[in-house]
Amino acid sequence: MSVQPAQAASGRPLKYAAIGLALATSLLAGCATNNPQDPLEPYNRTMFKINQNVDKAVLKPVATGYKDVVPIPMRKGVTNFFGNLGDVWSMANDFAQGHVVEGLNGFMRVGVNTVFGVLGVLDISSEMGLYKQPNDFGLTLARYGIGSSPYFVIPLLGPSTIRDAAGTGVAIYYAPFNYITNNAAVRNSATVLQLVNTRANMLSTTALLEQIALDPYVFTRDAFMQQRKSQVKAVRSEGILSPGPMDAGGNYSDADAAGDASDTMDSGAQAQPAPAPAPAPAPAPAISPANTPQQAPSSPAAPAASPAASAARP
Repeated sequence: MSVQPAQAASGRPLKYAAIGLALATSLLAGCATNNPQDPLEPYNRTMFKINQNVDKAVLKPVATGYKDVVPIPMRKGVTNFFGNLGDVWSMANDFAQGHVVEGLNGFMRVGVNTVFGVLGVLDISSEMGLYKQPNDFGLTLARYGIGSSPYFVIPLLGPSTIRDAAGTGVAIYYAPFNYITNNAAVRNSATVLQLVNTRANMLSTTALLEQIALDPYVFTRDAFMQQRKSQVKAVRSEGILSPGPMDAGGNYSDADAAGDASDTMDSGAQAQPAPAPAPAPAPAPAISPANTPQQAPSSPAAPAASPAASAARP
């Protein structure tokens, strides 16, 4: 008996879905390695390389041009605007985790910056001592007992875990901008602007990573997992990531510095004030060469903080 065309066409989606599921299952089944932290390493390395190629071919050149053309104050305003939207999501997760004080802090930040900071373009709240307290749904899942999960590289978005990838999906679905406008073109343009602006803020960070890491994949993975572990510990034991003055953005000479500082505070580290310059020493009395003490060799400069270790996002 011949199959009618309509019946054949109706069966094709199910057929293609079954083939896709089988291929995905085969890929994940073949990704097992001896590293308990990264059992999906073959897939992760492949996706990491794809993300790098996309970044080098498209995102980095666009971000470089954006940085060269757009003045620093405008880029800082864009960063503050999207940061204000991010504070809405952080506030929601503060309340979801039962941290009322931190949630109220986020509510005040959003209210002040939205009303007095021209929709968040100016970060007035940080000048008032209401510092940014980054939070996300992955940490909310951890707060309620969802255990750690294997490292997982998200296409285009980068380092994550399976648990945090689920949180990223929820964050994308409930992004505040989705409720600001129903115009898909506006939302997509805003998403592209946020992506390019964020990449422009990280240009110096990624350049440093390329210089110091023998294996960028391992370096990024280990730094991310260690940082994420400390964030989860802070949420479970201390209740919330530690805020600090560096979250305010301050008066930076370049948006790259602002991005580096924001990423540092995403790791939960408390910013330390810059030490005051030491006073000039008084002139030493003349001494004879025979009694001149041997000068201790200067210690080598400490290595710069890992950009990947201070990176947080989506």
